[in-house]
Amino acid sequence: MQRRALLGTLGATGLFPAIRPAGAQGLQRATLRLKWLAQTQFAGFYLALQRGYYREAGIDLTINPGGPNLLTENLVATGADTFGLSGGTDSVFAARERNLPIQCVGIAHQQTPFVFVVRNNSPIRTLQDFRGKTITTWFTGANYVLLGMLAQAGLRQGEFTMQPQQVSVTPFVDGQIDVVTATRYNEFYTLMTRMGRDNLRVFVPDDFGITFPRDTLIVSEQTARDKPEMVKGFLRASIRGWREALADKKAGVDAVMAVAPTLNREHQEFMLEEAGKLMVAGAAAQNGMFWINQDAVKAAHDFLLRYEVIKSAVNLPAAYNNSFMESLTAAERGV
Repeated sequence: MQRRALLGTLGATGLFPAIRPAGAQGLQRATLRLKWLAQTQFAGFYLALQRGYYREAGIDLTINPGGPNLLTENLVATGADTFGLSGGTDSVFAARERNLPIQCVGIAHQQTPFVFVVRNNSPIRTLQDFRGKTITTWFTGANYVLLGMLAQAGLRQGEFTMQPQQVSVTPFVDGQIDVVTATRYNEFYTLMTRMGRDNLRVFVPDDFGITFPRDTLIVSEQTARDKPEMVKGFLRASIRGWREALADKKAGVDAVMAVAPTLNREHQEFMLEEAGKLMVAGAAAQNGMFWINQDAVKAAHDFLLRYEVIKSAVNLPAAYNNSFMESLTAAERGV
């Protein structure tokens, strides 16, 4: 999910509190900053916390929700949070380009989880038709993907209007904007519910040969260097929680709704189902959840560099550290 999840339709009106287990004396304290508020896009983390898997790994974990205009990369880079679920490969590139000392140690979504949506009766049939149109997207990574796609189609910045997307898709539904960004498991569900699937046309990055793995697990370079066992323990516990959340989706939804009881359960069930598909796709099918597919990362990097969305090459081995995942056994990775 993109962190800009639509909450108005879910009945949630404010930030959910951070979640921290009781009785965690003697454990190593750490925080996980999510990219958005509590929802089943993060079910595996909540279930692992609820079932004590982080404590078994020696970690007293606090889960901090994300929110509007919170950049996980900044919070992890400054040490405000230990672990972070950040925007995606593209936002990690951008963070490294800004010399933020963060590393990706795992990737949740192995495929691009969002699409760009227009009305089926609109004149927008190709990417070239985005010229002169008003677009909203998340300025936390998805904007880089779209800029790259439009550059590939021959459009230059300034030939369209791109605005930050807020938590509601109502401006699109009301016809105030031409193109809206939607995750497959969240906003698109809302758009289908409100407008009907037949009234929507989608532009899928993967259909244009562009795959951007997203929901990247990040730590600071200092944490990776000084606390490698904690990073391994966090990954081990998180994968265990996610495997169980996908195997028993009721438990996964229940764990999230225990924190955020006002969420719409049907929506959360749909979200967990769709997010789960993204987590076990691609390289994860052979290597386990949160595997870093270096080929996919490099392809995304080279695409953005080619179209000058990022201005200089990123040191990929320094930015994407798969050694922690490689250190886990096949059983711990769920293979």
